[in-house]
Amino acid sequence: MYVAYGAVQFATYRAVAHGLSTTFEEHKLPASVESFIAGASAGAVGTTVTYPLDLLRTRFAAQGNQKVYTSLLSSVKDIAKHEGPKGFFRGLGAGVGQIVPHMGIFFATYEALRLPMAGLNLPWSSGDALAGVTASVIAKTTIFPLDLVRKRLQVQGPTRSMYINKNIPVYKGVFSTMGTIVKTEGVRGLYRGLIVRYVSCFVQAVRSANINSLFKAAPASAVTVYTYERVLHALIAMEEQNEEL
Repeated sequence: MYVAYGAVQFATYRAVAHGLSTTFEEHKLPASVESFIAGASAGAVGTTVTYPLDLLRTRFAAQGNQKVYTSLLSSVKDIAKHEGPKGFFRGLGAGVGQIVPHMGIFFATYEALRLPMAGLNLPWSSGDALAGVTASVIAKTTIFPLDLVRKRLQVQGPTRSMYINKNIPVYKGVFSTMGTIVKTEGVRGLYRGLIVRYVSCFVQAVRSANINSLFKAAPASAVTVYTYERVLHALIAMEEQNEEL
């Protein structure tokens, strides 16, 4: 899922960013707006294309000792048989609604911080990673309730009572789910698990200051953008060498 999502996401991001820069060449958009639109588009396309794999990941993670699905192939067959094609896209509305602002905010923040942090002369060019960590924390906090709703909708269906949590409520629709959570758990229920996410991000960010643990401790977003920038620069250098030849 991550391989496919990353490929679609960055390909879309570069295509949209290039399209915006050429379309509005005379009346150029602010860099933050351009990054937000490109990031939001990349997130929406990547999420939609890979959503069935995201749903399967969530359902496998929700299993306990009682296995609902024995293999990836059996899960695909079971969902197709009992839930139909729509079963693979349960919670897609919440997924897209979450990823559009998330990736928009992430890329806009990342692009705004990338150059200033690059000027800090951190070891191993880790300014990109630190910018990615910061952008990720800000973006995840903003859209966390929709991420929570997406996961709860993904485990709906005929196998709902078979997961490790036997009392998963019945949810239908994004706004209905949010209303139910607020009614039964309060507003704080929309942020269940956020503190754990915070601690994880900050611990990893602190550890990433150590050169030896940068790659194994930095959050996925930091490693992703770090790798993306390094590969992009390498490809540009190769292209320039070919043109000289």
